[in-house]
Amino acid sequence: MKDIDSISIGIVGLGYVGLPLAVEFGRQFNTIGFDINTARIKELNEGKDSTLEVEPELLATATKLSFTANLNDIAACDVYIVTVPTPIDNHKRPDLSPLHSASTALGKVLSKDNIVIYESTVYPGATEEVCVPLLEKESGLVFNKDFYAGYSPERINPGDKEHRVTDILKVTSGSTPEVAQFVDQLYKRVIKAGTHLASSIRVAEAAKVIENTQRDLNIALVNELALIFKKLGIDTLEVLEAAGTKWNFLPFRPGLVGGHCIGVDPYYLTHKAQEIGYNPEIILAGRRINDSMGGYVTKQVVKMMTQRRVHVVDSNILIMGLTFKENCPDLRNSRVIDIIDEFDGYHVNIDVYDPWVDKAEAQHEYGVTPVDKPVKGKYDAIIIAVAHNEFKAMGSKGIRELGKANCILYDVKYVLPKDDVDGRL
Repeated sequence: MKDIDSISIGIVGLGYVGLPLAVEFGRQFNTIGFDINTARIKELNEGKDSTLEVEPELLATATKLSFTANLNDIAACDVYIVTVPTPIDNHKRPDLSPLHSASTALGKVLSKDNIVIYESTVYPGATEEVCVPLLEKESGLVFNKDFYAGYSPERINPGDKEHRVTDILKVTSGSTPEVAQFVDQLYKRVIKAGTHLASSIRVAEAAKVIENTQRDLNIALVNELALIFKKLGIDTLEVLEAAGTKWNFLPFRPGLVGGHCIGVDPYYLTHKAQEIGYNPEIILAGRRINDSMGGYVTKQVVKMMTQRRVHVVDSNILIMGLTFKENCPDLRNSRVIDIIDEFDGYHVNIDVYDPWVDKAEAQHEYGVTPVDKPVKGKYDAIIIAVAHNEFKAMGSKGIRELGKANCILYDVKYVLPKDDVDGRL
């Protein structure tokens, strides 16, 4: 095993997780960022990042970092860090195809004494049960004799400029005690917040998957409370603010639960649990509640339109926001699409407005092309689905101007004061 100071690093996958990590390592180590998306490599070589996670001036500081779409260019690296996505399929089962592809590709260039570190969120055991055999098969090398593995789960929060990769404590692990120490020391070189060395790769995998499962369940609880309080005629936010005066009350808010982590990771854990014969009741119950919220919002808006005698069929609906969270262009697993899909059954005309999204990407991912600018006075109902700063700046007056005189204004994200909207979660 080489001395840390002399190693070269290959980062496989240059999205929201891989690029910030590549930049930090590329300021100290000879680092090559690899991605199969040639358009992504082109923009990075031009000093641009369409995810907006890394500013051009920060990207320029990584003087030892280069980018490539050619697998052979990373063949001489000593350490590989895999940061590809781990989504779910249409049946809400783990989709490990990006991980399979990355592991198979790496196996073709793997050399003796190399270390492959995975950062992608998986269920406990996936690194050693799924990825390592692919590396062995393609390389002809023997695990823990000729090459080694590590796992250090990503903790990137897209769009968050206060909690960047170097500011978030990193969990590390390795396939042998010596490799674990090497991996831990490697990350300590770039993570200012420090590291936590787990006892095994499986422990580190489990730690990651429960982080977001815990958040998912907490949000599911307040979503269910919102459904109850609606029937009781009580404003949910007022209840949460009152309860929040106690020092140990957790400040979760109801809403749509999407994104690449919270709305996905629990399914990895439940998949593994069912595989070993255990049916996880609480986790799946929380998932059902959170996955139902888009449909609930649509039904609430339709109900209010009907109460005002607004004809629903052929009405014009404006949905403000398509990304999975505020002030971020990330469209992955956005649950705003659930609102749109539910409205399809009512034969309405929907405009989606989101100044943060790439139109081509939105069309490719969801078959939705956002409008450049909403038409004033056009809409029978307006739904604020994402709390972008641009929407907050418009205020209730600016948003109301987009609707007709009898327009329903529904606020999913508590962007506007209670008295300025017709409904909210």
